[in-house]
Amino acid sequence: MGPTEIVWRVRQAIAIRFERWGVGLARDSDARTDLSSSAWVSPFPSNVNAALYVEAADRILAGKWDVFALQDCQLGFPPHWNCDPKTGVEAPLHFGKSIDYRNERTVGNIKYLWELSRHLELVTLAQAWHLTREPRFAEGVRHALVSWLDECPYPLGVHWTSSLELAIRLLNWACAWCLLGGDASFLFADEKGQMFRQRWLSAVYRHCHFISGYLSRHSSANNHLFGELMGLFVASVIWPLWPESAIWREMTRAELEAEAVKQTGDDGVNREQAFWYHHEVADMMLLCLLFGRANGFDFSSQFLNRLERMLEFIAAVMDVAGNVPMVGDSDDALMVRFSREPEFCPYRSLLATGSVLFERGDFKSQARQFDDKSRWLLGDSAAKRFERLKDSTSVEGRRAFPEGGYYVLGLDFGKPSEVKVVVDAGPLGYLSIAAHGHADALAFTLSVRGQEILVDPGTYSYHGDARWRDYFRGTSAHNTLRLDGVEQSVPGGNFMWLTHAGARCDHFETSTECDVFEGVQDGYVRLDDSVLHRRRIKFDKGNLRIEVKDTLQCSGEHFVEIHWHLSERCIARSSGHSVTVECADVLMRVECPPALDEPTVVIGRNDPPLGWISRRLDHKMPSHVIVCAGRIAGDTSLVTLLTIEAGASKVDDVV
Repeated sequence: MGPTEIVWRVRQAIAIRFERWGVGLARDSDARTDLSSSAWVSPFPSNVNAALYVEAADRILAGKWDVFALQDCQLGFPPHWNCDPKTGVEAPLHFGKSIDYRNERTVGNIKYLWELSRHLELVTLAQAWHLTREPRFAEGVRHALVSWLDECPYPLGVHWTSSLELAIRLLNWACAWCLLGGDASFLFADEKGQMFRQRWLSAVYRHCHFISGYLSRHSSANNHLFGELMGLFVASVIWPLWPESAIWREMTRAELEAEAVKQTGDDGVNREQAFWYHHEVADMMLLCLLFGRANGFDFSSQFLNRLERMLEFIAAVMDVAGNVPMVGDSDDALMVRFSREPEFCPYRSLLATGSVLFERGDFKSQARQFDDKSRWLLGDSAAKRFERLKDSTSVEGRRAFPEGGYYVLGLDFGKPSEVKVVVDAGPLGYLSIAAHGHADALAFTLSVRGQEILVDPGTYSYHGDARWRDYFRGTSAHNTLRLDGVEQSVPGGNFMWLTHAGARCDHFETSTECDVFEGVQDGYVRLDDSVLHRRRIKFDKGNLRIEVKDTLQCSGEHFVEIHWHLSERCIARSSGHSVTVECADVLMRVECPPALDEPTVVIGRNDPPLGWISRRLDHKMPSHVIVCAGRIAGDTSLVTLLTIEAGASKVDDVV
């Protein structure tokens, strides 16, 4: 932290101390009775499968919840809001800002505890009410909210610690409010209803007051700041009921405009270097745009351009089956759970929505269909506009993203025969702590015919056993080279890096015959014997062969490991320096560098961790990883050949 940030944090600490004494807390403020704000879309859609939303709402009312790795967990309705559903730890009802929410002995797993109180389920109940007009669903919203307000009084407990959590809760409250009929809801019809309205709005005001005083700044000004601004903006638009509302609205709109440029490059890549957070920020921008427009507060063409460019990046790295590499951190978070479709794909959904907003036939081609989330956001009429869009004959799109550091090699994009390689030569992460970046410089993923072959194994865990957090974001968990058993970048905590490996692309070219990427990363120049790692990736389209040349510039001896992480759907068998990989109808041969030892295949090793993949938070499964290791001395080049073979046979028949 620099001097400015230190001073700012000291001031924040002083403000917290005063608030603990009752100075500076949100005052009781009666909301005006006149309210004329509009929902983000009107009318709400009706052409969805209502049964999906009724079933989901009934499960919630029956007390069955899905929270990350906990599926169909009986927590009751309403749940116990201050009890971590994973560990059973009861968080204290102390002054919120004094609670160390990172201490699992005190609060349990804070991700699980916070997730319930984001109130995504209230939107599901409100959707079910809109589709059926059955009072029990609307009454469920009221019951849950009253319970939460009783158990989580301002400013006590862990739900009054993080501005981002308050902001996402506000967003879901706004969506539920609108779906239930807004200020005209039957829930507010009688005297009891008016008391409930006032209590809900008092909580809205306290949320807004809290967020406005504790925005994430300086080294923390990543997606957290964007989310906080989003929540405060949406709340000030939907509930412009207090003297501060107009100030909050204009402040957040201006800052959202600025952060859209700061946090996302001209090439459309979010600077956190984490694809799930790229999706989250794009979703935040989309929601702010829709809520703002519906109430007469539009955003600039620059803001819209950034959003469109972000969707172009998603389209570029997505394979023909809709798979997006799991680069960087992912916490599985959704801002609002609009869709209950079993095969819902958040990336394709963004492209479906974007295809209508920006009239992009290429987005439509990759989205494939107008999903429920897009329909809830834009209305039934937007589905007709989607259908009228002309499908793009080509989804080639952009292939070089120099600010983000991503490059796409391959052929037949968007076709059943597609081969797609996504190379990472970008920064470690955003700002000084690079919180959500992984030590993955010069790694790449490979998809063939919509089958993921070489993968980024994901995130798995934010909290708990540190070795798993360190492994999944470490160098050995990526398709790149590790030297002397150390990481390219040095971690300093669950969400901090002390040193940042720098990576860049020196050359990128595409032609009908081949694609070539050449890059370099300097993560190992810090070693006593400074080492520079260069990687050249050449894709020969005629022979479906990828040549990977790793060059190490050094003087002394070093231990080298090159890892090739395979999808959990792949199997691999080694024979000498060759490994055969099979995944569905795809067969690939990996010829490892002869200068290294014969490769080994590792599956699901615990100590030290290796050979795992995580598709969602707190859930991992074994997968095959090919390890090519050995000692080198002085300047060395190591060549790995990956050959994709058509008409795949079974591995047992080949080896």
